[in-house]
Amino acid sequence: MSAAQSQILIIDDEENLRHMLSAMLARQGYQADAAANGAEALQRLREKVYDFILCDIRMPEMDGKEFLTRALEEHVPSPVIMMSSYGSVDTAVECMKMGAYDFISKPFKKDEIVMVLKKAEERERLKSENSQLRAAVSEGDAFCGIISRTAAMQEIFAQIRKIADLKTTVLVLGESGTGKELVARAIHSSGVRAGKPFVAVNCGAIPENLLESELFGHVRGAFTDASGDKAGLFEQADGGTLFLDEIGEMPLSLQVKLLRVLQEEEIRRVGAAVSRKVNVRVVSATSRDLESDVRQGRFREDLFFRLNVFCIMLPPLRERIEDIPQLAGYFAARYAAENQTTPVRCAPDAMRLLLGYNWPGNIRELENVIERGMILCDGMTISGACLPPAFHESGGTVATDDPSENLSIKKAEDAIERDLIRKALLKTGGNRTQAARILEISHRSLLYKLKEFSIE
Repeated sequence: MSAAQSQILIIDDEENLRHMLSAMLARQGYQADAAANGAEALQRLREKVYDFILCDIRMPEMDGKEFLTRALEEHVPSPVIMMSSYGSVDTAVECMKMGAYDFISKPFKKDEIVMVLKKAEERERLKSENSQLRAAVSEGDAFCGIISRTAAMQEIFAQIRKIADLKTTVLVLGESGTGKELVARAIHSSGVRAGKPFVAVNCGAIPENLLESELFGHVRGAFTDASGDKAGLFEQADGGTLFLDEIGEMPLSLQVKLLRVLQEEEIRRVGAAVSRKVNVRVVSATSRDLESDVRQGRFREDLFFRLNVFCIMLPPLRERIEDIPQLAGYFAARYAAENQTTPVRCAPDAMRLLLGYNWPGNIRELENVIERGMILCDGMTISGACLPPAFHESGGTVATDDPSENLSIKKAEDAIERDLIRKALLKTGGNRTQAARILEISHRSLLYKLKEFSIE
């Protein structure tokens, strides 16, 4: 939206101020109309659409607060900027809580009005970009929540459509953070089981002694804490899909029981004497090399073949570089919507760094980087300075896949925490209490981390 295209409605009971603002905005390239009170302004708004409204608070007949109320009731889309004289700032703040975009105090300078309008224009432009992004996503760049326009991912979408209605077991392979659960959900939601349960479990997150009960259920008295009967995840997913994430972490003792369930299509609760029939489509996933695990005796060969009837291999993000701008925009728009903040975009220097990074954490890492950037950015764009140190160390060039590189998640998390703490302390002038509040941790936790990271 350029200034030459922007239509402004000025609402003020002082004729001299209306004339002054109209002339000043005209010199800046805006087209301005004026109204002497809220009632006259509402009539104009029924006849013409304006890009922005400048509205005084104290006016006869209908003041600014009442005008704003009526404008909201009539669904006027134009952002309203309140003009408050001395003593009416509290009312201006109330108006912002009601839905006004901003307020400016009288007397004001020409540059102040222009600056607020430029800021509002940028906000509206970003909202428009956000709408276009969502429209693009809905028009074919996304499949069941998976965003991509690469040929490799389009082929995977085609594979999902082919197997969606079948009961065939599917093994999804890919590095951590590539979206394996999204693929499992896409298989479920695009097929005949869409209206039935989708149940997900991380096989590596549940202790071995509890995993059997979690999967197959138990009867009362089966073990010390079994105070009653409990249905397992297979029964909960009956008729639908069970997603076994990190299947490579499943202990050998349970692998043979899982194989029996897949072959017989029935489960037996822990401690039960009889089996129960289940109708479950199993999708499993892992970032491990299962074939290597089979050779080394860590994974049963017969189970591997049973799970690997149909295999989907997800490419890492470094092989989907052309998806990064759209994914970054999507995550920024989603974060802004979730937190009711103004959408932002990536500055050219930040995008260059994003495109040149190796992405060991893949899409999950990109999502976290965008959220971090939106927290740290001071304006409407995420600059390169808002990105973690690792992006600057790479110098904007794609790293190699040398296994000797440091890919420690713990060290990466420590680096991000250290950087966020320093940013928070810088923003608060060293005030640790305020920094802890910004970081959303307790003051005691902050003191501990300051000592842990040797931050003065």
